[in-house]
Amino acid sequence: MLVALALVALLVGCTSGTDTNADTDVAGQGYESGDGSTKSWPALDRDDPVEMAGSDFTGAPVDVADWRGDVVVLNTWYAACPPCREEAPDLAALATDYADRGVHLLGINSTDDAGAAQAFERTFAVPYPSIADPDGQAIAALQAKVPVQAVPTTVVLDRQGRVAARILGRADPSILRGLVDDVLAEPAPTP
Repeated sequence: MLVALALVALLVGCTSGTDTNADTDVAGQGYESGDGSTKSWPALDRDDPVEMAGSDFTGAPVDVADWRGDVVVLNTWYAACPPCREEAPDLAALATDYADRGVHLLGINSTDDAGAAQAFERTFAVPYPSIADPDGQAIAALQAKVPVQAVPTTVVLDRQGRVAARILGRADPSILRGLVDDVLAEPAPTP
């Protein structure tokens, strides 16, 4: 009898441990997970500039048009999103490392109230603003130029404000830096 119970316990332990997705399953967590896929557009194939303006979570105005001539990285996020939390330190480091090279980061948050968003920004020492987008206007402006099919989604805009690259899901820091470096290496637009 003791041997039979031990065998049942062993079998139950093996079957419950065979679901390798149990800890990583995102079903029911409230976000559409991206696969980290990347798409880039050659300069000649890029559409018109992204027009996006709003207010950050302190009420200060933000307009990507103010950064024309520089490279801009846009990132959709919200505080309870696990991949957003994972990539936040990498994005903060990118913002700091590239600030003097003419690169600006801007978050877009359609979900959180100011308290949750500002707590996230403090926790991860986020040095760049995020547009508070409860009505979805900033996402709609971006969606008009490039599909935003997951949160997080990261979009790199060239110096003219046009979509140069997109990452669906958590941005791998080395891939994102490579995309930014590629856009920085492009010739500056002629006035």
